Amino acid sequence: MKYDLSQHTPAQLNAWCANTAAETLGIVFTEAGKDYLLARMPVDHRTRQPAGLLHGGASVLLAETLGSVAGNLCIDPSTQACVGLEINANHLRGVSEGWVEGKVSPIHIGRRTQVWQIEIRNGSGQLVCTSRLTLAVIDR
Repeated sequence: MKYDLSQHTPAQLNAWCANTAAETLGIVFTEAGKDYLLARMPVDHRTRQPAGLLHGGASVLLAETLGSVAGNLCIDPSTQACVGLEINANHLRGVSEGWVEGKVSPIHIGRRTQVWQIEIRNGSGQLVCTSRLTLAVIDR
């Protein structure tokens, strides 16, 4: 493994996301392991759809935030950047209150593409959404 995500603290990751859509939705990084990141997001007025359930788009924003941050930690930011190429999500369970937690782990870390798996779970640990994000690694 050429990368170690645990070299970065949640405080550093949260500072990196300041003044972004992630901060607006209340997404907070909570843990950085060797090959994963964890972040949580509230299910509240910012992230619910009109029927009172967690908005699928908010889940996708959490997934893309986790994957994009993780991807950019695996490259040299002075010469490259990771940008979203494709994301899919399967919404499996509704959530109306509390928090959801997302965990991102790598499927493939290549020179020009990366693929990340993101699982989002409710406070009881039940799978709410599973997502796969493909990133393009571009030269600056």
